[in-house]
Amino acid sequence: MTRSYFLNRRILGLLAALSLTSACTEEPVGAMTPIPRPADMPADTAKKAEAPKPAPTPAPEPPPDPSKVVLRWKLDAPTAFRLTTTGSESAPAPAAKGKKGKKDAESEPKASTGEMTAIFVLQKTESGDYAFRIVPEGKGGEADQGTMSERGFVMDGLAGPLRNTAVLVLELPRDPVGPDTTWRLGTDLVDLSSVQGFVEKKAERRNQVKLTALTPAENGEQVATLEYDLSESLSGELRATRTLSKAAMAKLAAKKNGHSHDDGHDHGEEEEASSPADGKSATAEIRVKGRGEFLVKAGRWRSWEATFTTNIEGTTVPGLADGERTLRLTPLDSVPPELLPQAQAKP
Repeated sequence: MTRSYFLNRRILGLLAALSLTSACTEEPVGAMTPIPRPADMPADTAKKAEAPKPAPTPAPEPPPDPSKVVLRWKLDAPTAFRLTTTGSESAPAPAAKGKKGKKDAESEPKASTGEMTAIFVLQKTESGDYAFRIVPEGKGGEADQGTMSERGFVMDGLAGPLRNTAVLVLELPRDPVGPDTTWRLGTDLVDLSSVQGFVEKKAERRNQVKLTALTPAENGEQVATLEYDLSESLSGELRATRTLSKAAMAKLAAKKNGHSHDDGHDHGEEEEASSPADGKSATAEIRVKGRGEFLVKAGRWRSWEATFTTNIEGTTVPGLADGERTLRLTPLDSVPPELLPQAQAKP
């Protein structure tokens, strides 16, 4: 083999080595080029996982104000009170029927005086509800009942004046109270929705109960003295609304059929069917002044009394009459046996 042969093979070997070296140093297509880190950037860029922030600690409740108390009914055992209503009331006698063209005779208001009593029974039922009953004493009276909250808020049962009485006797303030604290009651003293044609023009209301004193008593008891000052007045007009009687309707039908309406009969009944003259004024007002002493620890009244003054002009309101009434609540040592739940359950 000649010398030139070996020289050619060396040259080919060198060329192959150079081509391999060049292929290894070439960057692959699509390769990512690292970006130089800025000088002011810290070496450790990994974000450390932030620990969850602890829940804010609730502010401690302020200590109870020693000058305030919470008034609540304590019904571990059934409790009873006697509600005595005394006073005088006057109601207008029904107007005498008059003939057409003649003025109806006006009767003087009849006054009635007397005394009525009822037993207020408060108890906690087996389901934990607070219930009350109002049982009239004497024959012929029907008992009324309802439910209330622990503070005496009437939730169910009763309506009208009887419900207002229950609210005044039972309802206590929602929040702690101290001397000179005032609050409102859920009363609706005057309701003229049942007066036909009444259009309200003006309403004035005052609703305030005030704790006037908080005094210590025996065995760690406290007596909360409450004073009641409530009034409500509604005034407006009676709008005429004509409602025909059967006789008047028959007469109109006869007239449409061509018959004469002058049949010689008395037509006063048609006049009676007409409501009061349009624009006649009417007012109703009730004022309540009262005072009670509530035993805070025992959770019941030691005494309670209120005076209702009613004044109605220009109309009549079902369940209300002019006059003054005094309501007095007297605690009983025990619930009458016939009013206990066991006695009520017996046939």
